[in-house]
Amino acid sequence: MLAAEVRARRTALRLSQQDLADMAGVSERFVRFVEQGKPSVQLDSLLAVLETLGLELHVATRARDAARALLHGGTADTPEEARP
Repeated sequence: MLAAEVRARRTALRLSQQDLADMAGVSERFVRFVEQGKPSVQLDSLLAVLETLGLELHVATRARDAARALLHGGTADTPEEARP
């Protein structure tokens, strides 16, 4: 989701990956990694890219049952999967 949003916003603004990188103070490679959804990127650099594009990162609490399953060593992609 994040990768697609970054790419969509960048292209809507008619910016190349290099343009965005220059404006955000990151490398073009970093922008490419974000748009590819690489699982490991530096948060400060990601926030700089998002700010440059006028985007925000929001954190939300998981559904209660899903969070409980994760705390007890399980994995739950949806609340339904977390229920015993």
